[in-house]
Amino acid sequence: MQDVIIIGAGPAGLTAGLYAARAGLNTLILSGAELGGQLLLTEKIENFPGFPTASGLDLIETIRTQAESAGAKLVREQAISVDLSLRPFHVQTESSLYETQTLILATGAKARWLNIASEEKFKGRGVSICATCDGFFYRGKRVAVIGGGSSAVYEALLLMQLAKEVIIICREDHLSGDETLIKRLQETPSVQVIHNAEVMEFLGDKKVEALKILKEGQESEIALDGAFVAIGSDPDSGLVRGQLKLDEWGRIETDKLTGATSVAGVFAAGDVQQSGTRQAILAAASGCLAALSAKEFLLNPK
Repeated sequence: MQDVIIIGAGPAGLTAGLYAARAGLNTLILSGAELGGQLLLTEKIENFPGFPTASGLDLIETIRTQAESAGAKLVREQAISVDLSLRPFHVQTESSLYETQTLILATGAKARWLNIASEEKFKGRGVSICATCDGFFYRGKRVAVIGGGSSAVYEALLLMQLAKEVIIICREDHLSGDETLIKRLQETPSVQVIHNAEVMEFLGDKKVEALKILKEGQESEIALDGAFVAIGSDPDSGLVRGQLKLDEWGRIETDKLTGATSVAGVFAAGDVQQSGTRQAILAAASGCLAALSAKEFLLNPK
């Protein structure tokens, strides 16, 4: 029997494990096959306090070591189902059934990619999904934002403060999202929008050097230094769909002060829950909050 099981081993899940273990809880982290989540796609991090520079992998490994040193047990098993109707809660993996008094869901979100052949080759080498994370490395350079919705508009607004030129590649004949922000983009000379265009291929040797696009039946190439895929993301909340209250985008609804969900004793942290900007420091903070809330719940169950 576990005091707390944490599903997910990105910055939210590992930080939750660290704080839960330090609080004296019998703590199990189910990481799945791979630690780190989307943070592993970030080649260089310079805005995580205490780490002037680190790769996503380095940061995750540091937090993992700290969590395990505190007493958290990490198992590389994938949770395939949970049953929140039972007390204690049941968590099933491919090989084991675990029982726990409390549960922290830190399963993150999955960025939507273009799923074209050359994309995988250039992930972390000129192709990114986070302007806040990687935009700094393109200061004074020419970059593309691929997408036409709110995510793309937001990424382009961040990048236009850093890059020399921002080119938005939009499949539709218009941008969608906040009209005030779109107007701001359109009034900025350094931002160009190419409508009715589809990215066919990333081109380059060791890093991205150009995009091949298809517009009105004609292929062309655009030289650039980097590309940001901004076509949205999907919270990885399938395990609890129908068991917890989710918002219209599928994110787990939580209390902002505790991370508590609609089921007592179940908490959520990181990108799977309602949150703001996707940042590792915010995910870690929400993991800390969820762990402390789980400890409080065990002391004073409701």
